[in-house]
Amino acid sequence: MDMANRKLSLIVCTYRRPAQVRLLLHAVRDQSRVPEDCLIVDGSPDDETRSVVAELQNGWVAGDLRYYQVPPEERGLTRQRNYGIARARGDIVAFLDDDTIPEGVYFEEIMDCFARHPDAAGVGGYVTNEIPWRKLPGARRSFSSFRFGDWERREDYRWRFRRLLGLDSSSPPGWMPPSGHGRPISFLPPDGRDYPVESLMGCAMAWRRETLRLHAFSSYFEGYGLYEDLEFCLRASQSGKLYVRTRATLAHYHAAPGRPSDFRYGEMIVRNGWFVWRRRWPDPPLLSRACWWATTLLLSVCRLADIARRDTRGRAQIEAMGRLWGLAKLVCNGHQSST
Repeated sequence: MDMANRKLSLIVCTYRRPAQVRLLLHAVRDQSRVPEDCLIVDGSPDDETRSVVAELQNGWVAGDLRYYQVPPEERGLTRQRNYGIARARGDIVAFLDDDTIPEGVYFEEIMDCFARHPDAAGVGGYVTNEIPWRKLPGARRSFSSFRFGDWERREDYRWRFRRLLGLDSSSPPGWMPPSGHGRPISFLPPDGRDYPVESLMGCAMAWRRETLRLHAFSSYFEGYGLYEDLEFCLRASQSGKLYVRTRATLAHYHAAPGRPSDFRYGEMIVRNGWFVWRRRWPDPPLLSRACWWATTLLLSVCRLADIARRDTRGRAQIEAMGRLWGLAKLVCNGHQSST
């Protein structure tokens, strides 16, 4: 497929992050391929982001830069994404989080991946500023590392505990096992390859228009979202294959403004995680159910233990309480609220 003649739309959903939107749009403007259609879908109750976009619109020469401030009933990540999809004009519709910075050939690489994989319903980018990888051909895997082919990265202590307790995932990164807790696509190495997956990162994904006609983002996820991208990907992967393009690189900075409280965030991790898992595996085997509960409880306890770290003290304890509260609600409600 000749992607050079296909129109590309970019949707950026934002809430109270004008400084991040400014940085992102500067990076988009400097791309080797600038989207012909760029939409900023703003849920902020003030006009700070509007002013930033208006300032940049004056010098925006490659395609259209459009701003939408949604009404209160359309606020929230999933609603804003659906709002943008309804107004996008491209054959390919890309999403970037407002706190990401794509490298110069990001969109060119995304479109090239679509061209080389006609069966692709969606293509995702690759975040490079989190856990560093190193190439060690022939080296043996250590207990403190995760190995994929000839590549190795540091293993978080939570994964070490899971391995010791038999709760590690046997599925490749980007695929959800029956126990629900799989490795995300950040466990794929930066080797320049395209990897088939069943989930992409919501901060950096692109979809064919045909896929978005079949699937919308779920209204189950309110406000900030969290795992709404995973739930959407699991449904969309039934319409075509998904690929991670490890050459489509970007940085993700996880800006603090606009995030929910730590307690609410912890509760959402459990509640939304349960919902997505049971959407993917409606009737998992008994052992997989036990693994989900054991892993969720373990991760909650690990988060509670993070209060010993200076950089997370206080916040970690509150988030852990939110996770445990979410687990208690699942038990008391008989899981009805999440299925």
